[in-house]
Amino acid sequence: MRATWASWRGFPVPIRLLVVNQLGVNVGFYMLLPFLAGYLTDQIGLSAALVGLVLGVRNLSQQGLFLLGGSAADRLGARGVIIAGCGLRAVGFAVFAVGGSLAALLVASVLTGLAGALFNPAVRAYLAQAAPDRRAEAFALFNVFASAGALIGPLVGSALLLVDFRAAATGAALVFAALTVAQALVLPAQPVTASGQSVGRDWRESLTDGRFLAFTVALSALFALQTQLYLVLPVQAEAVTGTPLAVAALFVVSTVVTVAGQVRITARLRRRVERGTAIAAGMAVTGAGFLVPLLPLGGPPAVRVLPVLVTTLALAVGVMVAQPFVLELLPGFARTGLTGTYFGVFYLASGVVAALATTAVGGLMQTGSGGTAERVPAGAWLLCAALGLASAAAVRVLHRRNLLGPRPAADPTPDTVPDDARMPAVTPRRHGAA
Repeated sequence: MRATWASWRGFPVPIRLLVVNQLGVNVGFYMLLPFLAGYLTDQIGLSAALVGLVLGVRNLSQQGLFLLGGSAADRLGARGVIIAGCGLRAVGFAVFAVGGSLAALLVASVLTGLAGALFNPAVRAYLAQAAPDRRAEAFALFNVFASAGALIGPLVGSALLLVDFRAAATGAALVFAALTVAQALVLPAQPVTASGQSVGRDWRESLTDGRFLAFTVALSALFALQTQLYLVLPVQAEAVTGTPLAVAALFVVSTVVTVAGQVRITARLRRRVERGTAIAAGMAVTGAGFLVPLLPLGGPPAVRVLPVLVTTLALAVGVMVAQPFVLELLPGFARTGLTGTYFGVFYLASGVVAALATTAVGGLMQTGSGGTAERVPAGAWLLCAALGLASAAAVRVLHRRNLLGPRPAADPTPDTVPDDARMPAVTPRRHGAA
């Protein structure tokens, strides 16, 4: 904790605010979302199909619009997009608190999803610009606060649910309203650099950048495996112990390890190991961890749950090793004026791959053999392991071919203006929609 505190104090106020903002974002988000399906089913009375529709609309609104959020950050300035995203999520959660009709729930889902699509790439683009020489350290700190928020949020939400769901939704809305006000008052504007071309050409440039696409495809497995903390790991933990308390233990282990070790691990690797090597090692650790539950281990529940805890630990360590350097390298692929767009493409692709992987894992859990009816079958573990190890191998190849470095061509230096200025005044060419 001392290292984390010292790192946080060593950054300027905007970065400190943004990492604390991410703590608040995850607290507010996880106060509500883990309990939403139960509320829609038990209190609103929606069918399983309609619950899936509401949740699917929220996810599609976020994952499908990351590119829009990234482009908005480039053209309008990351500060304004971050503030707008937090404000929209406050409104969306407030609608969950007051609206019980299907139409209101769908509107709330769209607003909360769009909010994430706006501020997720914008926050990362702002950090990349604000800490060009300390990006890995900034993103490591970001991960620590995000992990802490993901643990605190459900605890606060559970307490508010003792009143009712509307209290939890109102509390989450107030968290995002407070974040919106704090950023509007404290977060300074950054200069906006014109890309010199239309939005469509911005998107085409990012989507046809071979080096960047190879990097994105190779690392999309990172997010697919992170989602297994909400699928295969809790299912297996509860199956072998018979108690949901084991699921809570997984989240505690993951969060405590991340908070305690992230900043130190990143600082040490940053000084001693090449970025590609560190990322490949992190993905290899993550992938190999999913092989551990395949080992036969009998005995009491406290013993049978150990392989799942080891996998959770490996996942946490692998993400700690790889993720800050992934986010540090990503802006180097973009030319000036397209950092947000590249973040948007990266998160859009990663979200699609994560959804496909989770669907495939879920299918194996339904039909796979090699496990009991309750436990996660071997095929699901092998698929997760294969994703991690294949990602490690792909990153290693990119590293050996020197394809992970900054963009080789020198950028021109367009004029810049404060990011709260209107973009037509700073753009030498038209900016048509794609």
